[in-house]
Amino acid sequence: MIDLALLRDDHKRVIDLLKLKEPSFDAQRLFDLDAALRDIKIEVEALRHKKNELAQQGKGGITDELRAASVEVGKALKTKETELEQQEAEFKKLYLSCPNIPNDDIPAGNKEANKVVKVIGSQPVYNFEVKNHLELGTKLGWFDFERATQMTGSNFALYRGDAVKMIYSLAMLMLKNNIKHGFEPVLPPYLVNEQSLLVASNFPKFRDQVYAMPEDELFLSPTAEVNLANMYRDQILAVDELPIRMTSWTSCFRREAGGYGATERGLIRIHQFEKVELYTICEPENSPDELDRMIACAEEILQLLGLHYRISLLAMQDCSFPSARTFDIEVWLPGQKAYYEVSSCSNCTDFQARRGKIRYKKQVDAKTSLVHTLNASSLALPRLMVAIIETYQQADGSIAIPEVLKKEGLYT
Repeated sequence: MIDLALLRDDHKRVIDLLKLKEPSFDAQRLFDLDAALRDIKIEVEALRHKKNELAQQGKGGITDELRAASVEVGKALKTKETELEQQEAEFKKLYLSCPNIPNDDIPAGNKEANKVVKVIGSQPVYNFEVKNHLELGTKLGWFDFERATQMTGSNFALYRGDAVKMIYSLAMLMLKNNIKHGFEPVLPPYLVNEQSLLVASNFPKFRDQVYAMPEDELFLSPTAEVNLANMYRDQILAVDELPIRMTSWTSCFRREAGGYGATERGLIRIHQFEKVELYTICEPENSPDELDRMIACAEEILQLLGLHYRISLLAMQDCSFPSARTFDIEVWLPGQKAYYEVSSCSNCTDFQARRGKIRYKKQVDAKTSLVHTLNASSLALPRLMVAIIETYQQADGSIAIPEVLKKEGLYT
C-alpha cells in the first residue's frame, strides 16, 4: 500500500504518477475518499462524545428535554456510523487496488517506452535452419506435452531424461551463485494463505490468476516472492539484522488467465514452472544498491551460460503492481527470433512492508520505520532452458550442453 501521508501532502504529484502507471485507477477518488473518511471519523467521535456527555447529565435525573436530545444524538450517531462503515469498506477496496507509486525518473508509457540500458553479447549465427525448442525437445524425448495434458490438462509440461538433468543442474548452479552473493537459501511451503497473498500484493488484484483450495482456505503459491515477503510479517527488526537476503527454489503455479498464442508455445508460458527467486529486506536508503546487487547476481548466471541478453528499464505502465522501479533481463531465443524476459528485478520500496507491517529500529528506543523490499527471478527455468536449447542446438538436432552445467554432476 502507498503512504497516505504522501498522497495527502503532495497529492497532485502522486495522483499524476499513479495515472501514468495505471490510467484506469481512480487516484483522485482515493484522495477524496481519504479526506471524506477523516471528516466522518471526526463527526462520529464528536457525536460519541456528545452522547457520553448526555449520559453523564442523566445521572442527575432524566428530563424530557434530555431524553429527546439523547434520542436525536443516538439517531445521528447510528446514521454516521453506518456511513463510516460503508466509506471504510469502499476506501479499503480502493486502497488495496492502488499500485505502488513509480519513481518519477522512469519512462512514461507502456512496453513500447521501455529503455534498453545494457546489451551483453550478440545474436548467434547458424549455418543451418534454426528450430525452436519444442521441435528440438520433442524429437530428443525431453518433453511430453501429450502425456502432461492427459494426466493434468493443457499448458502443463512433462520433462524427461536430459531435460530433468538440465532443470536440476540449472537450479543448483543458481543456488550456489546466489549463496556466493550473500543470499540465504530458504525452502518454504508451496501452499500459502490469503493474508500472505495480500501482503505480497497478489490479492486482491490478481486473485483470478491463483490456484485455490477452498476447503482448506489455502492457495498454491504463484511465486516464492509471496512466501519470502511473509517471512518477517508483523515483525520489528533491529537495524543490525538488515539487510536480509534470501533465495528460494520452488515450483510456481499460475492460472495465467488469457489465451496462449503461437509465440507462447512449449515452455514459453505454462501453468507450473520452476523458478529460483531472490528477495531482500533492507533499510530504505540501501534499496537502490540492493537492486543493483540482484541484477548482477542474475546476470552472472547468463554470463556463465554464455547466453546473449539485454537489460531494459521498464516504463511506468509495464512495471508490476507493487514495484516502483523494475529492470527486466531478457534473453535472446533464436527459435523464437525474439527477446524474452527471464527475470524481473524490482524495488517495491515500502509497499509490501506496509501491508505486512515489516518494520525496523535504528536504536532500541527509536521509533519504528518501514523497511524496503526487493525481488528478482534468478532465474525462471523454463525460458532459460528454451534459451539454452535453442542457442546451443546443432545441425543434427542435438544440444551442446554448456560445460558449466556438466560440472553439476548429473551429466555422464
